[in-house]
Amino acid sequence: MRARIVTGVLATLLLAGCGSGASWQAKPEQHIVRKGETLFSIAWRYGKDPGDLARWNRLGDGSLIHPGQVIHLSPPPGSGGRSASSRNSGRQPLPSIPAQPPPAWAWPTRGPIGVEFGGKPGSGTGVLIDGRAGQAIVAAASGTVVYAGGGLIGYGQLIILKHNDTYLSAYGHNAKLLVKEGQSVRKGQQIATMGEGPQRKPRLHFEIRRNGEPVNPRQYLPAR
Repeated sequence: MRARIVTGVLATLLLAGCGSGASWQAKPEQHIVRKGETLFSIAWRYGKDPGDLARWNRLGDGSLIHPGQVIHLSPPPGSGGRSASSRNSGRQPLPSIPAQPPPAWAWPTRGPIGVEFGGKPGSGTGVLIDGRAGQAIVAAASGTVVYAGGGLIGYGQLIILKHNDTYLSAYGHNAKLLVKEGQSVRKGQQIATMGEGPQRKPRLHFEIRRNGEPVNPRQYLPAR
């Protein structure tokens, strides 16, 4: 009996360690910052808006986080506007961030969409654009690089651009990254080269997020 219990516990731990980083817990409440992580990469992992995380944790612009720091993934009690109990607590609400308009988007690379938004294989949070190994990946709109690296499971070598306080875009499964965090890029500027995506095919994972939520890029990209 004891052996079965131990086996079950080990299996649970193994399952908890598998899958994407966003699935460590059903509803995680906190995240401990690891080396190389940024507020934007943490927000991306859990499907949160980086502006919300900054406000909930009183981080200012969010640039000063460090390994070992605890990031709360939900608003503090009494932060206002999120539930009836918080609205009635009488505490000072956190300031909201006004929505900003989307930029004028362009296609980030040549090639047809091989996997649509929500489809498989892939994360389902963007589209997979088929192409050739090494072809140019460009910024779909002007912005600032807020993440460039391979630390997010399921995206390969990933670049995240911030366009304003509402819109982010992401470019995954790159072979080579040509930009660094903190760098400003203009629309159409090459930022990477295409690598292998799901099924070992040359393809780009392209994603747009509005206030932290993935949206269908086809709603924003110009018609071809």
